[in-house]
Order: sequence, then C-alpha cells, then structure tokens
Amino acid sequence: MSDKKYVGAIDQGTTSTRFVIADEKGITIAGHQMEHKQIYPKPGWVEHDPIEIKDRTLDVVQIAIKKGNIAIKDLAAIGITNQRETTIVWNKYTGIPYYNAIVWQDTRTDDICKILAKDCNMDCYREKVGLPLATYFSGPKIKWILDNISGVREAAKKGDAIFGNIDTWLIWWLTGGPKGGVHITDVTNASRTMLMNINTLKWDNEMLDVMNIPEKMLPEIKSSSEIYGYTPEDGVFKYKIPVSGDLGDQQAALFGQTCFSIGEAKNTYGTGCFLLLNIGEKVVNSKFGLLTTVGYKIGNEPAVYALEGSIALAGSLVQWFRDNFGLIGTSKEIETMANSVSDSGGIYFVPAFSGLFAPHWRSDARGLIIGLTHYINKNHIARAILEATAFQTREIFEAMAKDSGVKMKSLKVDGGMVVNDLLMQFQADILNIPVIRPAITETTVLGAMYAAGLAVGFWKDKEVLKSNWHFNKHWQPTMDREKQDKLYKGWLKAIQRSYGWIE
Repeated sequence: MSDKKYVGAIDQGTTSTRFVIADEKGITIAGHQMEHKQIYPKPGWVEHDPIEIKDRTLDVVQIAIKKGNIAIKDLAAIGITNQRETTIVWNKYTGIPYYNAIVWQDTRTDDICKILAKDCNMDCYREKVGLPLATYFSGPKIKWILDNISGVREAAKKGDAIFGNIDTWLIWWLTGGPKGGVHITDVTNASRTMLMNINTLKWDNEMLDVMNIPEKMLPEIKSSSEIYGYTPEDGVFKYKIPVSGDLGDQQAALFGQTCFSIGEAKNTYGTGCFLLLNIGEKVVNSKFGLLTTVGYKIGNEPAVYALEGSIALAGSLVQWFRDNFGLIGTSKEIETMANSVSDSGGIYFVPAFSGLFAPHWRSDARGLIIGLTHYINKNHIARAILEATAFQTREIFEAMAKDSGVKMKSLKVDGGMVVNDLLMQFQADILNIPVIRPAITETTVLGAMYAAGLAVGFWKDKEVLKSNWHFNKHWQPTMDREKQDKLYKGWLKAIQRSYGWIE
C-alpha cells in the first residue's frame, strides 16, 4: 500500500469530461464534470474541438482537487479512460490540431471502408485486427484526414504530424505537451484503430500499407497499467504525479467491474451500449458480428481479450426523445411514462439512426417504429424506446454464446441508465438471467483508477480490487419463456424491416 491517500482518474467521454478522486476502497472523495460542444458540420459527421477537451480536462482536475479539499501531492497516480476511436492528428511541436477530432459516431469514412474491402468483404482483415471494416474505427478516420486536409500527409511523412485517440492526446498534454509530452497509447485503445495486430499487439505493416498511414505518426503501444510519464513540476499542477493507467472506456468498465475470469461480462448503458465478455488470453475471432478487442493488459502480464458487442444508441436515444419530442423534461421521466402502460402495445422501436452496429453492421439500415395501431399512445413509444436497448443486448448476448461457447449466468451492469428499474427488469426478463448492479456504478472511471493504482503499488493486486466490489441490487427474470421468445421474435422481424433504406 502506498503512503499516498488517493488515486484520481480522468473520464473523457463523448459529451463531457470529468475527474474523480477515490480512496483505497474505491469510494469517491470528490469529482467535477464539464460538458463540451458537439459539432455536426454535415449529416453523419460528428466532431469535437480537441483544444476545448484538453482545456476542460485540465479544469476538471483542478476543480475536483479544490472541491475535495486535498493536496495534489496526496494523489498516488492519475489514470485515464476515454471515448474510443475518436481521432486527432496534431503538430507535435505546437500542439495545434490539423483538424477537429473526428468522433467514433462519425460515418464520413463509409466510402473509404467500401473501397478498402477485398471483394466487398468487410471482414477481410478481421483475423489480423479483430474488427470488420467500419466507419467506427480510427484507421479510416486517420486516412480521411491525410487524404483531405491540405499539408497533413506531408507533415506526417516528416514526423511533424502525430496521431492519437483521446487517451494519447490527453496523456501527451498531461506529461508536458510540446515540452516533452510522451506519445503513447495502450493496447485497448490501439486495438480499436484497425492498425494493431490483435495477436502481436504491434502496429501491423500490412494494415498501414492498406490505409497508406505512415508508422512514424503513431504512438508507442504500452500496457494498460504502467508509468507512462509524470506531470511536470513547471506545469499546471506544479507537482510530479505519475500518469500510469490507460484504458478505453468500455475496457475500463470491464476492469472496474472486476471481470477478471473467463465468462464474466458487463454491459455499460451510456450514450451507447457496450457488452464485453472476458474470453481469456486467447484470441477468438467472431463469426457472428462481434468485435475481438483487448480487454486489458496489466504491466508484463499477458493481455486478456474480450468479445464486444456495440449498440450505437442507448442513453442518447432517451435524450433524443426528450429533446426532439419535448414530451419529457428530464431523461428519468421516461421511466414514469413507460410504467404507465403494461407493455409496448405490440410496437417496436429500432433506433438505426445511422445504421446498425453489432451483430448486424448494416450502414444501410435506418430507424423505424413498427406495429402502430390506433391503440398506441406516447407512453407505449416511451416503453418501446427502453425495450429497444434490452432487445439489442439480447442479440449480442446470443452472438457471444455462439462465438465463445460460454453461457453467461449473470450480467453485471453499469452506466447512467442502470438507475432505470423498468429497463433493468425487462433486461433480466428478455435475457432470462439475473442482472446485477454494483454498489459503485461508475465503473468506467473506477477501472482507470485501478489500472493507475496497480502500477504504483497503491493496490497490491487484482484480488484486492475484487474485495472492493459489492452489489447494490439485482433483478431476477420473472417473464415466462414463451413470452420472452415471442417478444424477441417480433424484434427480429422489426430489425429486418429496417434494412436497405439507404441505397
């Protein structure tokens, strides 16, 4: 155990940035959160201002420390977890980005992905990188910047322009920026670029050639838990603190939920929805539309892999209902509406606003409400919106069982939507397994803290972390199997109807 009192972690998400400070039990001492702008230059394009995100990050760290009334020197380490795939290219001498951050949701690289596909096969590189060719990932986004922004390719060839996902960008700034900042990423973030070989955990020369990306612009790949560098004493924090944990947000949640054994799984209900299953130290290439990703790598220990299924819209679908329809004032009011009816009245809401993610990967799909009759009112629609997340989770759940041969016996859940009891009960019903909510639901930031703390000896080992985990509530399935199957069969019909809308 370190003589330091706390560990801090930055959670840089799609809509906001926060810094949280916790003690050795994982109990939050203080925190602060700030939102940043969402930029939509064209339909399907989503961007962030990297400088705004950097400034927000430095602000939330300082404000949280002040709110907690603690000294910066009492932090044993800082970890970071981040929105994955969001892509930045910047000048390493000035820190000025060549273009806005292209966000993971952005679909501008659809044509690039189709052109790169061998014989129109979007899975042609899956054995190398664990991923299908999709707009989701960083590699095509880097290629778009190199191909479309004047002067960037030349700068990259000279070594002036460097790339990073959000983790790399912030660690570079935290450790000095243009004045010696370290240019690194971890295996979990690198595994989301389509540029890292999932087996060797190194940048893959063939993939770099395919996308025409110079290797010298890429960060060095590190483990998820080691000391990458220190905050400079002449910097913003005026104190030398190890920066020693780095995990993409969903892998951080897997680690924060202490899913350290094969077959343990977690589902995070946030902006999107992300189900990850620990599959151990051997790569399993999905045949059913899932992603193979690095779950975590602690220091010199072997990497642990995970199967992942991603749902594009979960909490953001509730926000869309709130903002675009004006029927609720706050997101939590949707549960009251949904509870006012006994079921969805036979309707299904397929939220394929920009296509479908796992296990379908259909960029031609679009959203629909189907099964409408005179009987349907706004409350049925509210309920169908919540049920959509649970149905999509079952699709991923079944694909994971087929790929891994593992039958999950329970599901650990976290994220903002897990306070919705109706959704959690319906999730247990439609999966027919218990759903378990931990006492500490902010497992993403907790995972980043754990990784950072392990690297500096704040926590001895993973067994200590498991002793910190306690459940808050669990939901047992109560729906009979015949009804489960009937509802799910209707969902699959609705999904099929959403295909082929975009030519």
